[in-house]
Amino acid sequence: MDVMPLLLLVAGSAAIAAVARRTPVPAPLLLVAVGLAVSYVPGVPDYTLDPEIVLPLVLPPLLHKEAVESSYLDLRATMRPVALLSVGYVLFATFVVGWVAYLVVPGLPLPAALVLGAVVAPTDAVAAAAVARRVGLPSRITTILQGESLLNDATAITAYRVAVAAAVGEGASWIGGIGEFLLAAVGGVVVGLVLMLPIHWLRTHVKEALLQNTMSLLIPFVAYAVAEQVHASGVLAVVVVALHLGHRAWEVDFATRLQEEAVWKVVAFVLESAVFALIGLQLPVVLKGLGEYEGVDAAWYAVAVFLVVVVTRFVWVYPGTFVPRMLSARIREREVNPTWRGPIVTSWAAMRGVVSLAIAFSIPLTVHGGGPFPQRNLILFLTFTTVIGTLVVQGLTLAPVIRLLKFPGRDAQAETLAEANAQAQASRVAEQRLDELLTDERNALPPPLADRLRQVLERRRNAVWERLGQTNPVTGESVDDTYRRLSREMIGAERAMFVRLRDGRHIDDEMLRTLLRRLDLEEAAAYRETVEGA
Repeated sequence: MDVMPLLLLVAGSAAIAAVARRTPVPAPLLLVAVGLAVSYVPGVPDYTLDPEIVLPLVLPPLLHKEAVESSYLDLRATMRPVALLSVGYVLFATFVVGWVAYLVVPGLPLPAALVLGAVVAPTDAVAAAAVARRVGLPSRITTILQGESLLNDATAITAYRVAVAAAVGEGASWIGGIGEFLLAAVGGVVVGLVLMLPIHWLRTHVKEALLQNTMSLLIPFVAYAVAEQVHASGVLAVVVVALHLGHRAWEVDFATRLQEEAVWKVVAFVLESAVFALIGLQLPVVLKGLGEYEGVDAAWYAVAVFLVVVVTRFVWVYPGTFVPRMLSARIREREVNPTWRGPIVTSWAAMRGVVSLAIAFSIPLTVHGGGPFPQRNLILFLTFTTVIGTLVVQGLTLAPVIRLLKFPGRDAQAETLAEANAQAQASRVAEQRLDELLTDERNALPPPLADRLRQVLERRRNAVWERLGQTNPVTGESVDDTYRRLSREMIGAERAMFVRLRDGRHIDDEMLRTLLRRLDLEEAAAYRETVEGA
């Protein structure tokens, strides 16, 4: 097996993603663009998306990370719009896009057209999260988009299977399709519910952080594989388990959380970078074998499908936003009245990604009887152009659209104030607990050490409030920022001294590593506070 193409893909995509962080262009878009350009460079190997790798090996960890970082409570509060998009919209888009493709493309059978509709219906979890973070969407819209993209793959894959069964001649009925969907959805949720409790129990009882992280990496694959083994939705199983683990992450020890965060950042960075680069690199593959549909005809079909995908989103989102409010007084009482701007952003932020391409590549080559699957290469091409179109056109224009609409972003002042109030309450409780502990003679401490504990509480309590205060007129820093910067400078001086002592053979390398790790943890805490407070 030649591993060089894989190494080149990972190294190249990681380098491009790192460059994207220094540009205003979101990393997924730059990766796709470079992939398109590189795909025709002489000597570049052919990269083909293998659904047998993407769906069971790439999709689960990406879904797991996004779900763990999502809010279970926010998702539960927005479940109605999320369900309307992840189930209702996917089915609506499947039928509308399929019907239009059937009318526009000569010789494309309706079942094959519905396969295309199911393939391009789901939005992409990674693209939605990446762009939402970059453009600073309001929290409710971000939650809805992330929740939709986490759950809609299950609907799309089920619709795809029913459409493929009809296209290859296996026969498919509405009743059978509904039954398969219910089995996949309910089964996936049940598998997730069954697995999440023992997995969380293991996470809270295994105290070795290295073993914990090994188990953490296996969790999404186990959940996906178990669900698929019983013909349930692996996607839903992964999401249910990850939502529970993320919601209860505070019960795991701090060492595991620190390592786990770093490990999953690396995993997600490598996979996301490689996935979006792979999308662009598919161009030569999807152009092969278009045959009678090459040239102007293929371009017209691609534009038509892209436009239908975009318009269908608006047609579904606007009624889905306002009609339930008109029909239900309870919804009007419980939910904030949406403005006309929200549906525009929700509609325009619906980008497609690697899942659509992976599903398209899994379309069988032949039907029953041995004949070729009707227009399979054209479906691949239209899927590819739709994915590229949504990523490039909508991804690049989403931020300008938000600015044009004067869409209110996050209220940083209000969020900081809420954080300060929460920290103040927590510090008061901690101080009361400290006073209780110090009254016990078993916990006796010299006054300087007891005062140091109180100073730590005071430091945390004041840190957030200082972000609301005045800044240094010379440097523009808050008092808190200056404190952290000076702290890091002092840590840097200590680190340099430790190295000099090692080089002078006054301490050995093992002691150096111990001392440096202690400083690293202190610096990581200061850096984390600075980033989160920015």
